Amino acid sequence: MLNTIQNGFDFFIGLGGAAMMFVIITLLSLAFRVSFSKAVEGGLRMATALTGMSAVISLLTSAFGPSLKAFVESTGVSLSVTDLGWAPLAVITWGSVYTLYFALLAIITNLVMLFLKLTNTLNVDLFNIWNVSILGLIVNYFSNNNIFITSIFVVIIIMLMLFNADAIKPTIDQLLDYKPGNITTTAHPSLLVMPTVMIVNKLIDIVIPFVDKFDFDAETLNKKIGFWGSKFAIGAYLGVFIGVLGRQSVADICTLAFTAGVSLELFAYVGNWFGPAIEPLSAGIERFMSSHLRGRKLFVAIDWPILASRAEIWAVANLLAPIMLIIAMILPGNKVLPLGGIILTVLTPALLLVTKGRVIRMTIIGTVLVPIFLWAATAIGPFLTKTSAKMGNLPKGLGKGQLFSSIDSDPIEKLMGILIGSTAKTWDLKLILFSIIAILIYAIVFIWYIKIMKSKKFREVK
Repeated sequence: MLNTIQNGFDFFIGLGGAAMMFVIITLLSLAFRVSFSKAVEGGLRMATALTGMSAVISLLTSAFGPSLKAFVESTGVSLSVTDLGWAPLAVITWGSVYTLYFALLAIITNLVMLFLKLTNTLNVDLFNIWNVSILGLIVNYFSNNNIFITSIFVVIIIMLMLFNADAIKPTIDQLLDYKPGNITTTAHPSLLVMPTVMIVNKLIDIVIPFVDKFDFDAETLNKKIGFWGSKFAIGAYLGVFIGVLGRQSVADICTLAFTAGVSLELFAYVGNWFGPAIEPLSAGIERFMSSHLRGRKLFVAIDWPILASRAEIWAVANLLAPIMLIIAMILPGNKVLPLGGIILTVLTPALLLVTKGRVIRMTIIGTVLVPIFLWAATAIGPFLTKTSAKMGNLPKGLGKGQLFSSIDSDPIEKLMGILIGSTAKTWDLKLILFSIIAILIYAIVFIWYIKIMKSKKFREVK
């Protein structure tokens, strides 16, 4: 029975994110009594939007990868752990029976929270359950298979994701100019870094508040200097910068510039497809809520690329790429060579939401937080390599004894998972004390952050 369910789950996951969202959005729409035609239209639009966004992301990262790798090689720095991006994490999680269990926990937790009115968000982004699963697998690994502690940890992470999805909804509406009544939000796990981003943002208010006199977002820059502040132009600047950094030929630099320019423009264009995709489901939910739940507002959480239409995400991600390479070479305790995760889309959406798109703030905060991502990737390297080898999925091309890792989302939660898992394994008094302190600090910061995101003062900031 369990094998049948696992095989069915593997088949569904194996369809890929776009196909999964087509099925989920279509079936959800039908469940809320949307006509068959409109339900299929919404599902197809969503799948098309996700496919388009993935294609543009791949275009940008594949174009910039060789130049950034050449820059690393030219420095002569030797880092022993290779960053292979998010793909190995997905392979590990989708190959584990625990992922099905974590998915069930996610669904049950979401439904219970909706019933108890602890959240207004229905998270349909099942594809990204692997981001939660890797956290659970880390706790389970370091706790020596303590499934009770692992389950509690996973449920808490899911709850935090839903609380955050509720809190960021007004900011998403503001940044994306959504019409009143729009139900789209995101509960992506990578946004759990937002409380830490908020801490650094508040420190900037205290230490260098004058930075806002010089700060800008893409729209403001475009208004001030016309085409030279457009997405096309910003992409071209970044392409030239990365190409020169990687000592590329003039022809390659031109290619990078034009590729980055078209990528940033396409991000905005494709990003506008998500709104119409969710409209049929939105209308169905609104009718259901009005007739059955006294008009209660319900949000639907999908993947983070709903934010990808904002050019600041890509401008700052590309600025942070060389910054991360430089930090990686000098950071004490780091052993990871940034490659697969060099474009920090696991951080820049959170930076966008906290700063409302102010590019200088986003870059400063991102630079401050880069070390956390590198330390987390270093810490999980042995776990990933050992687990991947045990499953027979060790990435090709690795030398004997060479470790690999992933610069990916939730670095703080990964470090917390290692700490809590190690505590559950040994029950060492010092580790227990450290875990309690870490949990208290994390909880206090998260509550403080949620209050700020929901405050009228924050919502009035442009």
